[in-house]
Amino acid sequence: MVPGIHSVPPGESPREPAGEVPAGISTVASLNEATRLRIYDHVCVRAEPVSRDDVAEALGIPLRTAAFHLDRLAQEGLVVVSFGRRTGRSGPGAGRPSKLYLRSAREVSVTLPPRRYDLAGSLLAGALVEAERSGQAPCGVLRRRARALGQALVGEQPDEGSTSALMSLLESHGYEPRVESPDILLNNCPFHALAQEHTDLICGMNLHLLEGVLDGFGIPGLRACLDPKPSRCCVRLPLG
Repeated sequence: MVPGIHSVPPGESPREPAGEVPAGISTVASLNEATRLRIYDHVCVRAEPVSRDDVAEALGIPLRTAAFHLDRLAQEGLVVVSFGRRTGRSGPGAGRPSKLYLRSAREVSVTLPPRRYDLAGSLLAGALVEAERSGQAPCGVLRRRARALGQALVGEQPDEGSTSALMSLLESHGYEPRVESPDILLNNCPFHALAQEHTDLICGMNLHLLEGVLDGFGIPGLRACLDPKPSRCCVRLPLG
């Protein structure tokens, strides 16, 4: 058994107790309301910030309704709030500044099962740029950069030497780990679509990424190896 980790029945994954909804899901779910989605779409197509009055007039809805939904969008980080006078006047008698709303630069992505195409894209682009500059083989550069990234990810963990921290990191990056003593199996491939089309390249990248993670944790006897199966990630983490 992997030290510090209790086995679970086959097919089950260790999960945190039910609690707060992940931020991305909560944010996307906040748009599952027709009026709020109309308001968000209206804000998105405007180059300049809009006021509550602007939205209420444009969409033909009560001012109170516009204010409520705009503030909910701000709470979710989908719009940013500023204050300004629309008349251009200032000083005494200019009136109070209006509360203005503009689409935020925040990106929200929710995929089920979890995918990390952003991470793969960053690795692939960085490797291509470095390979063109250095003249090295792109695959070799990709695998070296993947391993270095894996080590760097461990450095972000508050308790980087523990198996519980390893499981937490794997979970946070979409691998859905489970223990089948003495191995750690990864139920999900965060790079699934890419791996289907470019198996050797992406699985090699993934292997080196996870080897870097294990380098960082330094758990005795735990290693990464390729063991592709249709129902899970191509990498297995056997103990010994």
